[in-house]
Amino acid sequence: MAQTKSTSRTTAKKAAASAHASKGNGQLEEFFMDALKDIYWAEKNLVKALPKMSKAATTDELSQAVDEHLSQTEEHVSRLEQVFEMLGKKPQAQKCEAMEGLLKEADNIVEETNEGSMTRDVGIIMAAQKVEHYEIATYGSLVQLASIMGHEDVADMLRQTLEEEKDTDARLTEIAENSINQEAEDEGSEAEQGEGEEE
Repeated sequence: MAQTKSTSRTTAKKAAASAHASKGNGQLEEFFMDALKDIYWAEKNLVKALPKMSKAATTDELSQAVDEHLSQTEEHVSRLEQVFEMLGKKPQAQKCEAMEGLLKEADNIVEETNEGSMTRDVGIIMAAQKVEHYEIATYGSLVQLASIMGHEDVADMLRQTLEEEKDTDARLTEIAENSINQEAEDEGSEAEQGEGEEE
């Protein structure tokens, strides 16, 4: 009799543990789906914002880099839609507060810098890289979560986007370091010199 009770308790514990694991997995799946909806909204709104950044850029090099990132971002939107379908879900966007804030900051930078100045390009690059770093962090986490949940095909697709985001970030750094940062500094020095001569 005692052995039967002990066996019953063991079975109950196993069932409870199994239910807990299932519940945890369900919570993780839900969190993962929310994060996907979040980055889907972010990418779709970035598609709307990038043309404004390209138009505001002073140098052709930066404008071209932003245009290239626009084409890439459109592909990222399409790729996320495929991810939703692979998971048996309908593509759905959920407002991303972080991206909304970053894009608002980018608008403010354009408004607060002089048109045709290198300082504006410095600001646009900084704003764009903040966006990239947010996306890199998000996609990096999504890749790991997809993998641990056994969605290797989804992880592979998200990993492709992650690598492209890293490449874009590196390209922006290269553009800034090659000329724009220094030209913005020279531009500031020339303006100060001009003010000094006027006095």
